[in-house]
Amino acid sequence: MMIRPISPAKLVEELADRLAADAPGTRLRVAVDGAASAGPGELAAALVDPLRVRGRAALHVPADGFLRPASLRFEFGRHNPDAFYESWLDETGLMREVLEPADPGRVLPSLWDPHTDRATRAPYQTLPEDGIVLVSGAFLLGGTLAFDVAVHLTQSAAALARRTPDGELWTVPAFARYDDEVAPATFADVVVRMDDPRHPALVENA
Repeated sequence: MMIRPISPAKLVEELADRLAADAPGTRLRVAVDGAASAGPGELAAALVDPLRVRGRAALHVPADGFLRPASLRFEFGRHNPDAFYESWLDETGLMREVLEPADPGRVLPSLWDPHTDRATRAPYQTLPEDGIVLVSGAFLLGGTLAFDVAVHLTQSAAALARRTPDGELWTVPAFARYDDEVAPATFADVVVRMDDPRHPALVENA
């Protein structure tokens, strides 16, 4: 295994090159998986324009727009790491509206606003047949969600704890459990070490 340091800009360019060349002519579902402190949303958003320049229309869908209502998320308390890991994300809604919609050309960018605890009523977005959907968020891999390409942003336990805001440190055990039970870094198509998102590094097989 090799660790190759790379600049954030170069990381975006290399990922865009790879994704744009993947499965030409067909729709591509990409997971950008990682804790918020690793910046999966920022990376996914940064890929949209470079992919369009390369001829692949792209849509970024943050998984936070597909959380369950508060009454379900907080059934076992607001700071329960097991519930956060197991049941906050509405995987059924994400599959139905984004990953396997009845009409592959129409994707719903968000379903539920966790801040207002109401439906977002977001309009459907149209994607061409060879469009790319970039779903960003935590705990996307190893479960029921179907992706064609998995990008996993990994952090050491120390980096995760250091970069997680004090009010969210209760989530850290959930990420430790994810690493233990799912081990996404062992099977993701692309693994990026994000101990410091300003200085990422690609994890490559020697």
